[in-house]
Amino acid sequence: MTDLTRDAAEVRAFWEGLGLPGLIDLHAHFLPPPIEKAVWREFDGGGELIGRDWPIRYRLPAEERVAFLRDAGVRRFSTLPYAHKPGVAGFLNDWSRDFAAGVPEALRSATFYPEPEAADHVPVLIEDGVEIFKLHLQVGGYHLDDPAFEPAWGPLAEAGTPIMVHAGSGPVGTPYTGPDSTARVLARHPRLRLVVAHMGAPECAEFLALAERYDGVHLDTSMAFTHFFTEDAVEHGHGYPVDLVPRLRDLQDRVVWGSDFPTLPFAYRQQLDWLAATGLGEEWLRDVCWHNARRLLGD
Repeated sequence: MTDLTRDAAEVRAFWEGLGLPGLIDLHAHFLPPPIEKAVWREFDGGGELIGRDWPIRYRLPAEERVAFLRDAGVRRFSTLPYAHKPGVAGFLNDWSRDFAAGVPEALRSATFYPEPEAADHVPVLIEDGVEIFKLHLQVGGYHLDDPAFEPAWGPLAEAGTPIMVHAGSGPVGTPYTGPDSTARVLARHPRLRLVVAHMGAPECAEFLALAERYDGVHLDTSMAFTHFFTEDAVEHGHGYPVDLVPRLRDLQDRVVWGSDFPTLPFAYRQQLDWLAATGLGEEWLRDVCWHNARRLLGD
């Protein structure tokens, strides 16, 4: 059984050691219970988009997960709903709005899907105060440059609202994953604030190059530095490619902390230690764990 008190204390010790007021976790999930249970079943069964045994360490009711994050000193965290088929985005967004209304630390999160309604819904959601959107190419089965999305990019770029995009092919690739459709969207809308989930793993080099080219592109650390996320990492015992790490120093202001809580197969603190093991230094860690997210969210 997970010792939540110990896990939280270890997280607090990490950020306290950096002199920070806490953490901002831009990649955490809270979903409507029926959808959350369905997602967890996919992890339990090592489904086709998971690809391996994946024990969920923080399999807890939502209120207990919120209490853990508070105890750990996670001051702001996302909920990141993502639509997996037409017609569900509205339900997810309404639930996430109500959840955030009752949990002050929760970022107002929303999603949209390549369907005609997206063109009308996205500007309304921005106006209504959504702080971050989530798109999941792997689960949703679409390319980022689907024509139905095109009317939404202009308002998003104008507002500067970040969009967390799972476009990399980890943990298991599909015909929709990879950097190409993201690159095509950015070529047309270079001011978009895209946050590349999982650092784009395993196509880390390609997504890093996009971040180097476009000032609005940020990289989210969730699962990318672990020895667990992609087939390559499992096979070779390493996470983020070592040869790319020095280039992250020049992107110090655009790498953001994300954990993928609660579907972690290890303690929350462990990914923070892997970040520290990059050797990029405490100033880099302070920006990644706190300051960059604050700037991105306009806090």
